[in-house]
Amino acid sequence: MPECPELHLASVYINARCAGRRFTGAVEKSEVNKNAEVPFSCPEYTISAVSRGKELKVILTPLSGRHHVTHIVFRFGMSGSITMKNVSEMPKHAHLRFYTKDVPRQVLCFVDPRRFGSWHVNGSWQSERGPCVIQEYEQFRENVLKNLSDKVFDKPICEALLNQKYFNGIGNYLRSEILFRSQTPPFMQARPVLEAVKHMDEGNDLPLRKKVKIKKESPDILELCSLLPKEVVNLGGKGYEPGQSNDYSILLNWARCYFVPGMKSLKDHNGRTVWFQGDPGPLAPKGTKGGKPLKRKKATKPKSKARAVKKEENDEQIESKVVKSSARKRVMKSIKVEEEDGIKIEKPQRTKRTSQGVGNKKTSRRGSARKTSSHPQNIKATVQTSKVPRAVKAKTPQRKTAIPTRESSRIRILRKSGGRAAESTTD
Repeated sequence: MPECPELHLASVYINARCAGRRFTGAVEKSEVNKNAEVPFSCPEYTISAVSRGKELKVILTPLSGRHHVTHIVFRFGMSGSITMKNVSEMPKHAHLRFYTKDVPRQVLCFVDPRRFGSWHVNGSWQSERGPCVIQEYEQFRENVLKNLSDKVFDKPICEALLNQKYFNGIGNYLRSEILFRSQTPPFMQARPVLEAVKHMDEGNDLPLRKKVKIKKESPDILELCSLLPKEVVNLGGKGYEPGQSNDYSILLNWARCYFVPGMKSLKDHNGRTVWFQGDPGPLAPKGTKGGKPLKRKKATKPKSKARAVKKEENDEQIESKVVKSSARKRVMKSIKVEEEDGIKIEKPQRTKRTSQGVGNKKTSRRGSARKTSSHPQNIKATVQTSKVPRAVKAKTPQRKTAIPTRESSRIRILRKSGGRAAESTTD
């Protein structure tokens, strides 16, 4: 989710890309977005921007006196961002568009794939949000330390850091880094943690030069709320933007705790994941065991060419065995031979695929066939009336099979093998 550094970087990006450019025409909104239309159209205007916490204000300044200055306040939601492209390369999820007058024409876009972002024409900064942790640090610090009696600070410190009334601009990845670098367990109550900072301010009678030195060497948790966002801004790129692999990898390399292998993670009472090291603290959600550490992925070694060839050969052999095995299973499992007066009659055994009731019925038929064939006068009739599988009717290669009997006689046998019928001759 875009946080204070990402909004600040968006304002820097707009001011850099739009400097000296002139825009024209109406502000265009996509049809699928449910935010309000922007009733602004001007033959020539410029664009600038400024940020505050998790809000961005885009200012449209007409170059003629007939139109009034208009501004739009953006909140990026979960996936909002600002980019500028050629018209032919416009992003798919560009929901608000500002067209340049240059040739080739370019378009400044508010891109929001998940559509949780919003904008308000001629809107103001939200009154519920406190001072910005980057640009209004002194006011931010004073606002927190003067209101420690608020019930917000009864909650764990990791949850209080996401309250925008006091920590405007702090989000999920920043809170994990702030708590880790200040060595604060995430599920400690917020009030004692911040009261300790207040007592340090009140009881510190050191000269200003020494105070500055101490703050640089071991900054407190409120100072980290301002220092770490500034570090992200100085990294370059666009900060937290998973879709852009280069910028996102820079941020992940900077992080010491957030999504770092070996660190633990737990979901707070609001369902947001916090990353930490060591004991989570006394206010951790019930049923948790200190969080599960993120495991490092083992680097896979490239296989040699000889091993790869051998693996392919083994796979082919296994596949061949599987094919042969499945072919055998399709063949009848055994052949029952009935013998009466020196004549053998082969009967195929039913497979287990038939249900139990059907199998019993078929068994009774075989029993009746045995009874009929037990009489010498009915042997010939039994052989003639026995059902021949349909596969025999097809013209297929024949194979000779001899079954010796007491009188050294052979009869025709029918055998179904993988959909083929084979017929043997008698002497």
